[in-house]
Amino acid sequence: MQRRLATLIFVLFGICPAFAGDITLDADGGVEYHQKEQKLVAVGNARAAKDDMSIRAETLVGFYDPQVKNKLHRLEAYEQVRLKTARAEADGNSLIYDIDDDAAVLKGAPAHIKTADADITAKGSITYYQSRRQAVARDGVIATDTKGNRVFADLMTAYFTDDGTGKLVLDKIDIEQNVKIISEDTTVTALRGTYLPRSGVVNLFEDVVINQNGNILKGARAESNLNTGISKMISGGTSHGRVSGVFKEKKKE
Repeated sequence: MQRRLATLIFVLFGICPAFAGDITLDADGGVEYHQKEQKLVAVGNARAAKDDMSIRAETLVGFYDPQVKNKLHRLEAYEQVRLKTARAEADGNSLIYDIDDDAAVLKGAPAHIKTADADITAKGSITYYQSRRQAVARDGVIATDTKGNRVFADLMTAYFTDDGTGKLVLDKIDIEQNVKIISEDTTVTALRGTYLPRSGVVNLFEDVVINQNGNILKGARAESNLNTGISKMISGGTSHGRVSGVFKEKKKE
């Protein structure tokens, strides 16, 4: 009943046409139109929907474009924020959605996005670009796959692609700044890399260190397969690309 009342408020103010074919907005606690500030405020299990994306929160605030009559250009969500699309689900404490750029910036403690292939958390923020099929996570980022392997970095850019059946899946993640990968018995560090979730392969570059049960390899480039647990250093054609290693001697019984 309250949700129907909120929709009725839209009709009474003549606001519904602004959302036609674009965004719908409703809430259990009602929706207020602030004419002076040119904004809408929805409270109490509020929900906004556009195409295959929906945003839920305790409070949603929609701001009208000052240059275009009856057109929302920004949506803000606060408290118990949940974002859902056909390819991912996310949650956090706040979200700012730029409607024109189709970009949603999620913050939390931490912000969290979940796909069929991985869970990604970030202490800073996760920006999700719906039309670009891309997500960017910043500061203290951790990506965990279905096997429990963890990839750490301060910047991750995730790309989604069509799997051939009409569904979008996580295709690759570019990882930069303080890169670390932890699998069952191996820890790998590097300056940057590319993670391919569907194959489990991580390509790593610059100042790469592989530590497997205390045996250490160092080099400029490496490949780590999280599915097989095999990590290998790849040498270059110059002395800069040389591989060096320190191996623990097995103690005799």
